[in-house]
Amino acid sequence: MLGAVAASTTLCFSPCTNSTRIVVLKRISNSTLTLSHGHSFSLLSTTPMHFSLHKSSKRQPHFLAQAASSSAANAEYVEEPATYVKFQTRLSFPGCSNSLTLFGTGYREKVFAIIGVKVYAAGLYLNQSITDGLNAWKGQSKDAIQGNSSLFKTIFQSSFEKSLQIILVRDVDGKTFWDALSDAISPRIPEPTTADETALTTFRSVFLDRPLKKGTFIILTWLNPARLLVSVSSQGLPSTVDATIESANVASALFNVFLGDSSVSPSLKASVAEGLSKVLK
Repeated sequence: MLGAVAASTTLCFSPCTNSTRIVVLKRISNSTLTLSHGHSFSLLSTTPMHFSLHKSSKRQPHFLAQAASSSAANAEYVEEPATYVKFQTRLSFPGCSNSLTLFGTGYREKVFAIIGVKVYAAGLYLNQSITDGLNAWKGQSKDAIQGNSSLFKTIFQSSFEKSLQIILVRDVDGKTFWDALSDAISPRIPEPTTADETALTTFRSVFLDRPLKKGTFIILTWLNPARLLVSVSSQGLPSTVDATIESANVASALFNVFLGDSSVSPSLKASVAEGLSKVLK
């Protein structure tokens, strides 16, 4: 049984005209969840959803994206609909000086023999001060924002913190995860410098010879455009930093992998664009 009672409310970015699903979990006995087997859904839906209070649900989430030692009795979560992973709407990450706000969620899918297999869910968190520098895009629609590479470059170049929280929904070998990430990063750094190569070696060392079990958290935090923190934990939200990547090219390439013109997670970018459109009304 799920050790919590779930209720629904709405996530509003001021001003709020549309609603996004939030699940409020109230602890009963402990923070441990018994997870059901996976289910499959289609692409991320942006249709507004409204839910009434309910005591139980026929489907259970794979994982609960929260700090294991959270002191909050009630916490608000957004569910990524394709994987059922729930992301807390505000979190403090290792190495960050401020808590960050969730702006969108999505998933990563790999195709094997024409079958799409979901590998992980992801949520993008931003320091809300970043939106103060986005006034040039006020009033734009979600679709306009999603297709505007200049806006996402402005977000990346901001000196305020931003973080990507990845939660695996299946077992993955560490080398396999790194190889896929490296294959996406490398074309985005056509002429790597010695510093870039060193940074990539440090990045790679976090994942080699490390089994990544279903439910593992991977946190990628951009402290600034040239400094990236990497944290990994199979026991809930990480509390320490595993590696610091000192390379503007690597940091930029990684951000582009997820939020650039050819995102590896179109559902994540679409969801973030929707969140930004609500803030920039």
